[in-house]
Amino acid sequence: MSHYLAALLGLVEGLTEYLPVSSTGHLVLVSYFLGSEGEGSKSFDIVIQLGAILAVVLHYRDLLSQRVRGLFLGKREAIDLAIALGVAFAPAAVVGLALRKIIKQYLFGPIPVAAALIVGGVLMIVVERRRAARAIVGLEGLENVTPMRAFAIGAGQCLSLWPGASRSMCTIVAGQLAGLSTSTAAEFSFLLALPTLGAATVYELYKGRATLFASVGASQLVVGLLVSFFVAWAVIAVFIRYLRSRGLEVFGYYRIIVALLVLWVMR
Repeated sequence: MSHYLAALLGLVEGLTEYLPVSSTGHLVLVSYFLGSEGEGSKSFDIVIQLGAILAVVLHYRDLLSQRVRGLFLGKREAIDLAIALGVAFAPAAVVGLALRKIIKQYLFGPIPVAAALIVGGVLMIVVERRRAARAIVGLEGLENVTPMRAFAIGAGQCLSLWPGASRSMCTIVAGQLAGLSTSTAAEFSFLLALPTLGAATVYELYKGRATLFASVGASQLVVGLLVSFFVAWAVIAVFIRYLRSRGLEVFGYYRIIVALLVLWVMR
């Protein structure tokens, strides 16, 4: 893998990780059409999520530091958020470990990704139009993420193990259906990325380290991480501001258009 390709993949990861369009799906498509599809490339796509994780830590540094201090002080809001994140993280952790090999073998391809993009796009459009028709706003604030709502979001996150479905889309839509506002669902989704993507990155780095460094290289990995970090940092702030006044429908149409283009090229 060249440094230019590593930077391009880092750019794609940073742009798409927190948007409801599927970073893994986009990375699979870019890697496929550029002829970089080996096991090392698949591991690289997962490991560079670390850059996006660090972007969340930086963006929410004040909130995270308050909640961490609150845990040691026994503050209710800190404990409740930690419980919610743990409950939401558990389902995908179990399912992901059980199905890791099957997912990498059968779903890391352009056709499965295109199918997931279409299904997710249609779902977002339907949910957004339903909310608009009924004037549903949803509950604002992370304190409204109860264990039951967290479990619903965690169940939704399991669907994101299908590349192209999008972890952000699955968790945000699940949060909306559980009664949260779009912006609150998105903020919880970003925070949920810390344990979810962190665990996936550490596990993949351990399991695929030999293939990763043999076919990709340490310097390329650093380039991908740095690019994904800075781009994701910018995207998080812009996306949250966007969601406070607009919905997800436009991203649904984007997903469908990309999927149709992929299917047209692959025909």
